Amino acid sequence: MSELPRPVHQGFVDVDDCRLAYVERGSRQADKPTLFFVHATGFHSRVWDYLIEALPEYHAIALDQRGHGRSDKHTVRNWQRFAQDQIAVTQALGIERAIGIGHSMGGHGLLQAAHLGGAFARLLLLDPTVSAPESYADHDPAVFDGELHPAAKRRSRFASAAEMQTQLQGKSSFPLFHPRIFKDYCEFGVEADEAGGVRLCCDPVVEAHVYMSARSNPGVLDAARELSIPVTIVRAKAPSDGNPYDFSSSPTWPGLVDLLPNAEEHHWPECTHFVPMQKPDEVIALIRQEIDNWQA
Repeated sequence: MSELPRPVHQGFVDVDDCRLAYVERGSRQADKPTLFFVHATGFHSRVWDYLIEALPEYHAIALDQRGHGRSDKHTVRNWQRFAQDQIAVTQALGIERAIGIGHSMGGHGLLQAAHLGGAFARLLLLDPTVSAPESYADHDPAVFDGELHPAAKRRSRFASAAEMQTQLQGKSSFPLFHPRIFKDYCEFGVEADEAGGVRLCCDPVVEAHVYMSARSNPGVLDAARELSIPVTIVRAKAPSDGNPYDFSSSPTWPGLVDLLPNAEEHHWPECTHFVPMQKPDEVIALIRQEIDNWQA
């Protein structure tokens, strides 16, 4: 008989003017690391459920970043804010020597949070959104037709999470997602609206501002240069046209691994940017390697 899933604890931490949500499974153990998961733009903490359930013996925390999931719907205009939030949450929860696992924008934040906050012993960064130094020369938000990133025009309301799943299952990169992760993305990515249906927890305008401010934090490169802990990077396929906002391919600067003092990289050229959704079992294997190295 398979083991029943562990109970999920929903918690909250107040950071400045924002209430941040997280989900937690298990409890800390002196001889085992805490696994701290941070999602990408437009996603939420529960997209990690499939991976966390494959690691039942470990204490695990997954954060809803501001503007996402069950956290307050605040707009972000500088990505350093994500690192500051992660530091505040790890300090509030007393997290030490954790393994940080971050995807895309979540990996960007973890890189800086690990340097400034000191709560992490190792990092696994899944296609982190960290660009080449010259990309940060102009800190003004990118401007698109209609002023906002096209994500602002996403459909945000559905009759139910099931209808959302039906509508999205054949579109964009969703067919590549592991079925369980796609289901969790839809089920936990919406909240009840005033019309009796559901709406996205991450408002499309909030998501658009996150994309538009992707080059707002050059300090992440300074953090990378000075970060001494081991970092493992997974980099997906290279963009075909150099478009930094085409997140179906990798936004990770190939030179990042050389900038970090203690890093290694796995290049998965067959994989889109949605690394943990497309190849979750391979990511679980990498997490277990990080755990083995932590214990060694």
